[in-house]
Amino acid sequence: MDIATAITDLVLETFRLNGALLASGDALIADLGLTSARWQVLGAIAYAPQPLPVAHIARNMGLTRQAVQRLVNEMAADGLLDMAPNPHHRRAKLVILTAAGHAVFEAAMARQKPWAEALGRDLTAADIDGARRVLAALRSRLLLDDNTTEGESDGMEEHV
Repeated sequence: MDIATAITDLVLETFRLNGALLASGDALIADLGLTSARWQVLGAIAYAPQPLPVAHIARNMGLTRQAVQRLVNEMAADGLLDMAPNPHHRRAKLVILTAAGHAVFEAAMARQKPWAEALGRDLTAADIDGARRVLAALRSRLLLDDNTTEGESDGMEEHV
């Protein structure tokens, strides 16, 4: 199999995996009032070293600011998030978890660990890390594409 076919097959499998992960995540946390998208935003906020504005959350997640803003607005209306003044930008408020948001995120994460363990059954940590490294290298290459021309090496080969 040539590299283009292998990459295409991997990309298609990644799309199918993404759909299955979203559906499984939605089912796992539906009774908590979350969707996979909401859970992802809560996680980005919970794991950030300091409160961030919507634009930074979106950039960190690789999503559009508009999509994250819509989710933040919905979760703020549901009492899961709150907005705080940003000392660096008057209009770009900082997004913070409320006590309810923290509690629902922790409840979702308590379910995630056994789910992940079951999903990884029969795989080794090395298998999983190898897959992660390949996906990370491809993501890095896509992000670098704007700065390289076709046919130029960007040094990513050594990272796979």
